[in-house]
Amino acid sequence: MTNHLHLIISPKEGGEKLEFILRDFKKYTSQNIRKAIEQNPKESMKKWMLWLFKSSANPARQNFQFWQHYNFPIQLSSPKLLDQKMNYIHNNPVRSGVVNEPEEYMYSSARHYSGKKYTVLEIDFV
Repeated sequence: MTNHLHLIISPKEGGEKLEFILRDFKKYTSQNIRKAIEQNPKESMKKWMLWLFKSSANPARQNFQFWQHYNFPIQLSSPKLLDQKMNYIHNNPVRSGVVNEPEEYMYSSARHYSGKKYTVLEIDFV
């Protein structure tokens, strides 16, 4: 989506805690998005975006804020709940009017589940 992200993630057995995975994901992506904005000479909204991210930051802790501090995690404790959330995620771009069918949204795992080649991210099927 253009202004938010839904993920179904699970730590590997004996791996990092979910909170650390999410922290590292946010740190990595925000640093790379910032770098991409700063290094793109054709980005017409560069000054505005950098100003927005800087003004959103807590100056005592950081100088750049891309992600919101809070999350809304839901434990998917049953196959039924997992299917329900995956359908919600896959249909989100359709409900928003971005695409007509879930598999048309290039950043959605719905493309994988429909059998279409997906080139943006690798996923593990659930």
